[in-house]
Amino acid sequence: MDLRRLIRDTGCRLLRGDALTEITCVCCDSRSAEPGALFVCLPGRRTDGSVYAAQAAAAGAAAVLCGPGYAGSDLPDRCAVLQADDPRRMMAVLSARLYGDPGRCMTLVGITGTKGKTTTAHLLAAILQADGRRVGLIGTNGACWPGHRHDLNHTTPESCDLQALLRRMADDGCDTCVMEVSSLGMKADRVAGLAFAVGIFTNFSPDHIGPGEHADLAEYLHWKAALFPHCAAGVFNNDDAWVGKIRQGAPCRAVTYGIDHPADLRADADITLTRTGGRLGAAFTVDGVPYTVGMPGAFSVYNALAALAAARLLGAGEQAVCRGLAEAVVRGRVEPAAVGAPFTVLIDYAHNEAAAESLLRTLRAYKPARLIAVFGCGGDRSRLRRFGMGSVCARLGDFCVITEDNSRTEPVEQILADIRAGLRLGNPATPFAEIPDRRQAIYYALDHAQPGDIIAILGKGHETTIERNGVKEPFVEREIVAELWESKRAALR
Repeated sequence: MDLRRLIRDTGCRLLRGDALTEITCVCCDSRSAEPGALFVCLPGRRTDGSVYAAQAAAAGAAAVLCGPGYAGSDLPDRCAVLQADDPRRMMAVLSARLYGDPGRCMTLVGITGTKGKTTTAHLLAAILQADGRRVGLIGTNGACWPGHRHDLNHTTPESCDLQALLRRMADDGCDTCVMEVSSLGMKADRVAGLAFAVGIFTNFSPDHIGPGEHADLAEYLHWKAALFPHCAAGVFNNDDAWVGKIRQGAPCRAVTYGIDHPADLRADADITLTRTGGRLGAAFTVDGVPYTVGMPGAFSVYNALAALAAARLLGAGEQAVCRGLAEAVVRGRVEPAAVGAPFTVLIDYAHNEAAAESLLRTLRAYKPARLIAVFGCGGDRSRLRRFGMGSVCARLGDFCVITEDNSRTEPVEQILADIRAGLRLGNPATPFAEIPDRRQAIYYALDHAQPGDIIAILGKGHETTIERNGVKEPFVEREIVAELWESKRAALR
């Protein structure tokens, strides 16, 4: 598409260059620039994207879009220069136009909330697939649709990448896309211009507050609620204390779900914990109809209710609902590691206080001999998360193994010191081991486990790398657990 057609009636201004310049893709990372690309200079926390404009042009970018204050004087004459008052929002508008508004070709479902987004998305996708739809998924676990899987840098990708993904899904026959919509994604206009058939609110608790994230709790709440004006229907957790704030002013049709409070879709209180072939789950009923979800505890029932409510709004059949809820598997979300041992090993993404507390309370209900938490906290992130994780694991665990997570550019020792402070706040009597190397920490937990224990390895879940000193290295916990357990068994033969 040429620039003239691409920017028509958008408010985007052509400062210099040929209006007939052909644009074939949009990017905001100069390392992704290629011939025919429109490179967008996004304002950043530390630096402005305009400092990378020359690098993008050198890679072949045909045009650069910038904000006020940069005119592209350092760019070659062949590179067109565009300007917009808000480059982020303009990137969403231009990406949608270039890729043919792919969101309009599919039924879109957006899921927001502090925790439960990924599991709810996978449960709903499993239901819709069982109902005969071709479904795409976008979220923390990456982007996937039948025959395709791609890792993502963000839960909700930048608008240029999101629109390109939606185009690929639509071209490959997907009729539905279920996506996690993060508060940071809303704040950064990554889903600007998309219309959702259904939006889902799972729950709300403090998180993502700090430098580069949200300024305070009020801002975090605002961006969680910002999804629903763009939805035809909203599915809301009526048991969450913040649901009123989330729903306030939302013009969409509302359907509620819950367990403790009146709701349009309410599970009976007789939730039963299940264990089948080493897989933890829960059985529940709604209006006398029995359902089973293949994931443990009450919070899994909440996720199942959210998926059930959305599936009904989308017209899914009851048989598909039952099958999808029972069979869905989510990598890194209370994922059992098959070790064939007299104890249970679970891998989970819980990386903040709220998620860890919810998970550990759930596992407590299965009455383990001991509940062992193996966890760390990310570097270059809020220190409050470390205190919270340490506190809740000390309160609810019988033994803690504290270790590295993605330390990024921060010394591991500094992170562990903050976690130790949290342990003392939660329960100074809870024993713990401090093992900075995460592989060795996992081995220690396996080596010291006793029959009936549950080992919960927290924080990384589905991730396939670990970041140390700014360098990412391969690290797949399910593979590491299997490898370590096999070596342990071999040593005992």
